[in-house]
Amino acid sequence: MTPYDFKDPDVRRRRFRPIPVRMLVPNVITLLAICAGLTSIRLSIEGRMSLAVYAIVFAAALDGIDGRVARLIKGQSKFGAELDSLADFVNFGVAPGLMLYFWQLHELGNAGWIAAMVFAISGGLRLARFNATMDDPNKPAFAANFFTGVPAPAGAITVLLPIYVAFLDLGRWPAALTAGYTLLIAFLMVSRLPVFSGKTKRMRVPPELVLPAFVAVIVFIAILIAYPWHVLSIGTVLYLLGLPLGYKSYRDQARATEAVAPSGADVAAPPSSSVLTASPPEPLHDDRPDRLH
Repeated sequence: MTPYDFKDPDVRRRRFRPIPVRMLVPNVITLLAICAGLTSIRLSIEGRMSLAVYAIVFAAALDGIDGRVARLIKGQSKFGAELDSLADFVNFGVAPGLMLYFWQLHELGNAGWIAAMVFAISGGLRLARFNATMDDPNKPAFAANFFTGVPAPAGAITVLLPIYVAFLDLGRWPAALTAGYTLLIAFLMVSRLPVFSGKTKRMRVPPELVLPAFVAVIVFIAILIAYPWHVLSIGTVLYLLGLPLGYKSYRDQARATEAVAPSGADVAAPPSSSVLTASPPEPLHDDRPDRLH
């Protein structure tokens, strides 16, 4: 039998194991987000910018729930994590950059294209760094509540602020100003700026506030649908103004940790010489592999 003999029942069982449905649900949500991001590119090419922005916002909403759904139904997988990173690059790196280029940055020629391209590349670099440092063992415990740099979904929503302002009939920004703002958001995405994430905060709603919370969410969605450009503009400005607060919180917690570290170091003192002397010597001439010691 060759390694590719698929008639063998053992090979069929090994290669074609059934996959639980709960493993597929988060990936389907991520694929819907990719569809929304790609659709936003098409809509921006066709000049339907309002629908293109809606598609990006919808993709951001899906990105916010796919991971939580995966953890809720225990559907996490390595495949899903890689697919989510790919979706974030397309939806929040490539799509917003192209939208701004088709909307206004093309007026600057090559300079506008460079600004859009730098934003897309910054989104990819931001995601690559996040994946590389996600399991860093040297990261302090409090750092889990902070992103390093503006996350990709927030960067995509904030970089579209010139479009929101234009739809508010407040006039278009100059193309050069839009390009500069795009490069600023790109810099914030790849910077080392600590940005509050809130992922480790477990929010619990008291039983008596469950129904009011539902009403508040419905009211917010209704306001977003009725006044999308006002909500997105105000939300973007408040988010940018709140970035220094996240930096200050990170620095305060880092200083508090450094102040406690010297006193806690005495607890983890190295063993005394008497203990080392009392320890049994390692056996000599042992032919066993090191992993069996």
